[in-house]
Amino acid sequence: MNGVMTLSLELMTGVLAQEEPRQTGPDFGKASPFGLIVVVLLLIGVFLLVWSMNRHLRKLPESFDETPDESDQAGDGTTGVVAETEPDLDPGPAIENPSDGTKREQG
Repeated sequence: MNGVMTLSLELMTGVLAQEEPRQTGPDFGKASPFGLIVVVLLLIGVFLLVWSMNRHLRKLPESFDETPDESDQAGDGTTGVVAETEPDLDPGPAIENPSDGTKREQG
């Protein structure tokens, strides 16, 4: 069993060693000018994103802590926020079911 593995490994090595390299032209292994263009465009894009982000960050306040408003006249700690009222809970007109004659509320 071990001899068969060794023989097959030697045969594969011999077959692979007989093949010549496929790409051996004068430009083989060199970068193309297209790659340089892609890299430069990516760098310009990153620069513009960082520049835009910095502009937006400058617009933010130094701190997001709430400051007391001028409308806090009572001194009780409230900031003059008006409480929301409950919505109108009127269910609307009743709808009659023609099949059994019962009425139900719409809503």
